[in-house]
Amino acid sequence: MAQKPSIPKGTRDFNPEQIAKRNYIFNTIKSAFKTFGFQPIETPSFENSNTLMGKYGEEGDRLIFKILNSGDYLAKANEAAYLSKDSTKLTTSISEKALRYDLTVPFARYVVQHQNDIEFPFKRYQIQPVWRADRPQKGRFREFFQCDADVVGSKSLWQEVEFIQLYDTVFTALKLTGTTIKINNRKILSGIAELIGASDKLIDFTVALDKLDKIGEDKVKAEMLSKGIPQAGINKLQPLFNLTGDFDTQIEALKAILSTSNDGLKGVEELEFINTGVKALGLNTAKLQLDVTLARGLNYYTGAIFEVSAPQNIKMGSIGGGGRYDDLTGIFGLKDVSGVGISFGLDRIYLVLEALNLFPETVNDTIKVLFINFGDQEALYSLKAIKALRLAGINAELYPDAAKMKKQMNHANKRKIPFVVLVGEEEVNSSSFTLKNMDLGEQHKCSLSELINYIK
Repeated sequence: MAQKPSIPKGTRDFNPEQIAKRNYIFNTIKSAFKTFGFQPIETPSFENSNTLMGKYGEEGDRLIFKILNSGDYLAKANEAAYLSKDSTKLTTSISEKALRYDLTVPFARYVVQHQNDIEFPFKRYQIQPVWRADRPQKGRFREFFQCDADVVGSKSLWQEVEFIQLYDTVFTALKLTGTTIKINNRKILSGIAELIGASDKLIDFTVALDKLDKIGEDKVKAEMLSKGIPQAGINKLQPLFNLTGDFDTQIEALKAILSTSNDGLKGVEELEFINTGVKALGLNTAKLQLDVTLARGLNYYTGAIFEVSAPQNIKMGSIGGGGRYDDLTGIFGLKDVSGVGISFGLDRIYLVLEALNLFPETVNDTIKVLFINFGDQEALYSLKAIKALRLAGINAELYPDAAKMKKQMNHANKRKIPFVVLVGEEEVNSSSFTLKNMDLGEQHKCSLSELINYIK
């Protein structure tokens, strides 16, 4: 007996209903991207390993899926690494490519490679899958789509203001009210690290701090200690753990806490500018919140950092995030090209919309009308009408087999097709159609033009 087939952990199959719902989210996001002036690009699903490695910090690098070299990859393996079981050195000799971890680093590579063809500032959006060797759990998959929008070639903080407006526009369109757009600034984190004597351990500090909402204050402090951050410095963090109040109140408190750090005060100034702009423009349904513990442990953020939380009654990780990166393209040789971007977490947004029952009832509408098949003569007559319906923009199809009528009607019910057309010998002879409204249970005879108008 053949073994039942399966798929790798952290991946999924999608049925037609799920695809329809995902497309609803895709189309909503894509429409907003276009409205805000972003242009689409695509990059390969895999990149050269040296494009990706070293760009996401130590933790991120471990989550990158490596692709074995084609052919006899062991023939060129590092023999010493193989014998000593040194997986890091061995990997570099047997794998030269990797699946993309996100869309931002490939985008930076794209900008550098095509810099002579790009008009700056360049606003791009990209909707493609990415892969991470993460531990699968609710809302976290090994293969998932990212929906990114970035601007490169401008240091203007108005871009950050625009991205907050973009988040608000998308979530308002999805009727997902009550989302919180959290914001921080990497310069503030640098200032804090300077304050506690951990400037040389900024990455360790931010990676630990970024886990605060997941593992709690005590475990974050323990992780910092384990990374060599002194206890005296950690004690100085207590005012940050206890920071409360609205955006303006927290800004004033940070000015006092970071008064001796030029870098930290610069970050506070940038956040103040962004908040002033957002308040002047207003938000429809989202809320902007300052969160000084927001770190997003990625090496390339240099300014504002974003993270979007679902409504409070839904337990879910972030449904969006991003930030400012002043010199990401510098890693590929193109200096001083500042950028800022955000990402929408499609899969988590899907789960939130599902939990809140926010998908429109019409999202699964595919076929509007099914023609019942009574035989070859009737089928040909029906297909001529179906061709006219399709030209009129109506999705229509013929049941392929002349099966029992009950079976064909059950098929229409299971697929939730709203209209059924019955064409027998009488209809063929009189050039007419019998149209049945499946919701009302009513049916009547009509001409082709009447049929088109009624369904429309």
